[in-house]
Amino acid sequence: MNDGHNTRREQNMNDGQNTRREQLLKEIGIGPVWRLRDVPQAVADVVAVAPAEALVAREPDVAVAASAPAPAIARGGDPGPVAGMDWPALKACVADCTACALHANRNKTVFGVGDENADWLFVGEGPGADEDAQGEPFVGQAGKLLDNMLAAIALKRGTNVYIANIVKCRPPGNRNPQAEEAQACAAYLQRQIELIRPKLIIALGKVAAVNLLGRDASIASLRGQQHAYHGIPLLVTYHPAYLLRTLSDKAKAWEDLCFAVKTMADLQMSGPAAA
Repeated sequence: MNDGHNTRREQNMNDGQNTRREQLLKEIGIGPVWRLRDVPQAVADVVAVAPAEALVAREPDVAVAASAPAPAIARGGDPGPVAGMDWPALKACVADCTACALHANRNKTVFGVGDENADWLFVGEGPGADEDAQGEPFVGQAGKLLDNMLAAIALKRGTNVYIANIVKCRPPGNRNPQAEEAQACAAYLQRQIELIRPKLIIALGKVAAVNLLGRDASIASLRGQQHAYHGIPLLVTYHPAYLLRTLSDKAKAWEDLCFAVKTMADLQMSGPAAA
């Protein structure tokens, strides 16, 4: 009798969680829920997926400037005094930065946002118009989709999640950051990562991926496998702005999220044993 009662209670709890998740996904505009095939059930139970509406977005996932293919931005170079900064000093330094030409037309620097002890770190390319106005990364349409993606794997902006970009100022016309611009921000991002000490980094788009990994490659060749940034596991997926206009790749992005959930679960299981 007790076993039956417990089973029904667990089922009711699961049904309630599924209903809340479906309501959330409906509210944020990604429509009828469907689940990925051929993924572990433990992952499928967490990840509810659905295609989002196509929206106009900036040109995403294009090649880095031919003049400087695959610079090792945020991996090499002399970090200088930034290396020893704490959070307040680092934020103040970024706010006053004039290290590259991007500072001339910015409204606000976009330092990053979230849990400063997060296990999850998501890195995009650079601020857009909305981010430049508000001083926070991923607050436009691409940001809404990123929040949808986080919610679908039971994550939330600011709760065990930190979000940053390769550059802290908006490139004109939302173009990709140039090599010298990204290099000027390299030490800032590197210090953020050192302070956060995330368990897993997710590179959003090619610009973030090639700069963090220090080599040029396509998203297709990088996704679906585990890489590393200074010993920290790193996965690659599409930039949300790209997904807003490329419906055919949304399913691939959900596969990447499933892979990220599984990778994090493996990291959490192996952590205590390693200690």
